[in-house]
Amino acid sequence: MKPRTTEQWSALGFVTPSVLGLGLFTLFPVGMAVVMSFFQWPMLGTREFVGLDNFRYLLGEDPDFLSALRNTFVFTGLYVPLNILLALGLAFWIHRSRWANLWRVLFFVPAITPMVANAVIWKLLFQALGGAPNVLADGRTALLAVVAMSVWQGFGYNMIVFSAAVNEMSPSVLEAASLDGATGLRRLVSVQLPLISPALFFAATMTMINALQVFTQPYILTAGGPGNATETLVMNVYQAGFESRDLGLAAAGAWLLFAIILGVTAVQFVGQKRWVHYES
Repeated sequence: MKPRTTEQWSALGFVTPSVLGLGLFTLFPVGMAVVMSFFQWPMLGTREFVGLDNFRYLLGEDPDFLSALRNTFVFTGLYVPLNILLALGLAFWIHRSRWANLWRVLFFVPAITPMVANAVIWKLLFQALGGAPNVLADGRTALLAVVAMSVWQGFGYNMIVFSAAVNEMSPSVLEAASLDGATGLRRLVSVQLPLISPALFFAATMTMINALQVFTQPYILTAGGPGNATETLVMNVYQAGFESRDLGLAAAGAWLLFAIILGVTAVQFVGQKRWVHYES
């Protein structure tokens, strides 16, 4: 065996910390989560192998998990299209404004402000307005309040993505469309949206993933209430692990959430072949 050169030792020295960090803080926890999901694993006490019982309980017997699943899907179904439409509309509007850079900064500020601080401010605003506390106390409107706060918090990032895509639209294609008589809604649907479809796909995918993992907004605004009207899947996992102290059940819930996210993302990647257009 040839002795290692100085360059090889140097490369090994640079790579080792990253590999150790990946193994210690990513691969090992993931592997442990897989193992724990098949056990009744109390935070303190005797562990017992239960096979798929944790998954059966969550999907068939646990009303809180099924309610959290429903709430998460409702939140995602409302949040994602509202976020995309608002960000897209503002991106096109800003593109025509002489104060474009100023508007981008102002709309992007909520996205880089700590989410906990934003949620606390929104909660104080709801409490300060006359009759508004009922919005968070009413199971029919509490989730809508969480959606409203989340859209305000999150649309700025997608707006920046769309704004960059709109600025990069090919002038020659737009000019050709104008010469062909494409104006207004027809121009938007047939020309402009296909031109920025890669950005739309990216934003829709990332926004969907973030929505399915929502936790901070309902936790701060409503603590999952009233009842469990705003409890989400991540909140259910948190409560199983840190309040009920059942780490096995929490791990099973986390893997079910992972499976949902993986499935939704796979569907998006398969479907994007039909509507996403990349320039050759």
